[in-house]
Amino acid sequence: MDAKAALGLALALCIAVCAGAQSAGDIASSASGHGRILLVLPFDNRSGQPSLEWVREAAPQILSSRFASAGFAPMSREDRRYALDHLGLPQGFHPSRASSLKLAETLDADSIVVGSFQTDSAGILAQAQVVDVARLRMSEPVVARGAMRDLVAVFDSLAWKLTRQLDPGFGGTEETFLAAGAGLKVDAFEQYIRGITEPDQAERLRHLNQSVLLSPEFSPAWMALGREDYNGQKYEEAAAAFAKVGRGDPETQGPDALEAGFYRGLSLLFSGDYRNAEQVFGSLARILPLAEVLNNEGVAVSRQGHDGIALFSEAESADPNAPDYHFNLAVSLKRQGKTEEALTELAQCLRPKPNDGEAQSLLAAWKDPKAATAAVASATPDANGEVQLKADPLERIARTFDEVAFRQAALMLDQMNAARLAQLTPRIRAQKLAGQAKDYLNRGLLLEAERLYQSAVAADGSVAEAHAGLAVVRERTGNSEAARKEALEALKLAPEADAYLVLARQDFAGGHLTEAGKEAGDALAQEPANKAALELRREIEAREAQKK
Repeated sequence: MDAKAALGLALALCIAVCAGAQSAGDIASSASGHGRILLVLPFDNRSGQPSLEWVREAAPQILSSRFASAGFAPMSREDRRYALDHLGLPQGFHPSRASSLKLAETLDADSIVVGSFQTDSAGILAQAQVVDVARLRMSEPVVARGAMRDLVAVFDSLAWKLTRQLDPGFGGTEETFLAAGAGLKVDAFEQYIRGITEPDQAERLRHLNQSVLLSPEFSPAWMALGREDYNGQKYEEAAAAFAKVGRGDPETQGPDALEAGFYRGLSLLFSGDYRNAEQVFGSLARILPLAEVLNNEGVAVSRQGHDGIALFSEAESADPNAPDYHFNLAVSLKRQGKTEEALTELAQCLRPKPNDGEAQSLLAAWKDPKAATAAVASATPDANGEVQLKADPLERIARTFDEVAFRQAALMLDQMNAARLAQLTPRIRAQKLAGQAKDYLNRGLLLEAERLYQSAVAADGSVAEAHAGLAVVRERTGNSEAARKEALEALKLAPEADAYLVLARQDFAGGHLTEAGKEAGDALAQEPANKAALELRREIEAREAQKK
């Protein structure tokens, strides 16, 4: 089984785990379409304008992002590129129905999204359909239209309509889909797409730097820029770029943020910042204790002169067939004077990799009684290719990021979280979901926040913070009536600062200063240090002073 097939199997297993969890208690966040694996293909450019070729790739990027936020499992651009290579097809080909289905089979996708776009005097018109791979059935086309300056919103609207086709029970609103991309400038997004599709590295870097300059909060551009800097061995710049990706509660981190964390840790290691590298890998290990993460945390610890034996032992246990983890454990054990155990580990290192010259030289040196009192030795080839011994070998860094393993682990983490939630009482489950949603909300991820708040309300409608959170989501998406309704519902249940603030902002905007002042005061009574409430109260007082 190849790596991508393994990914499909892992997804299926994750869905099964979730189904098992639901038998212990209904998890409202699992909708009928969630967990489906989607393949979104580049859209056909029917505009007749070569300058708009970048929109072909922009469409699947936007749609896939929204589908992921809505709870589906869209394939990444890298997955699609892998499948094209596997099938011997060029990256820029225009797929027929037959080749689209072949791609879907290669990637174990449940559905394919195909589409096209064209332009006219009014702007851009996008159209898409969903192909059900198992039933070989194509949905009715959905369309979205708008001005070119609103290109992101056009594809956001298309994503919402397709989501409703994929899952008729989906409760998210179109306003939330539109709000999800509202802060992204079209020119910044164009620069990002050009930055991930240009064949020349210098051009890729130029476009990506321009993208993050135009939209500093756009994580995908920082992720792509970090990769380019890392591949160019600009490790300090790479670490800074990766640090911009997916900040927030570890429970709400996705695979991209986890990958960014791994490569940030590597970048810090290679730039000699071992203390921060240890912190990064340690944080990552608490979420996903994969072998390469534990190993690199151990390397960061060892490079600071501390004992990394425990971490190397964990890495070895997680992946006992990897020779480098045995090597690292051997070096650390020898450094602590545990020669016999070190020899055993070094022998384990050489078993799958008998031509490892450094390990062979170390084994010979450690077995030689004359070298027993020497510091740990390491072998490296000199200019003539001969093996020379060093006094202190360095533990080996795991440089390869196993994207499939991280995705599998991240998906399993999500399902384990769902299983834990299923064991809780409805009220506690609702409170936990509302807490996770709050983190998404604080990071501006409205779609994810809306989905979890709705799940919290479905689990237990008497949890005030869930209604208060939905009120904020509705407010940010411009639905004032729904925002007020949810805020009032929250306050029927319990005093909630967020609910008071929603009402206060609405009353302030409407010129009802007395009501707004009281509601801001009520919010501060719940959270005296609430910055939004303090700022709003200052604005109310200033407006009142002006009126007087």
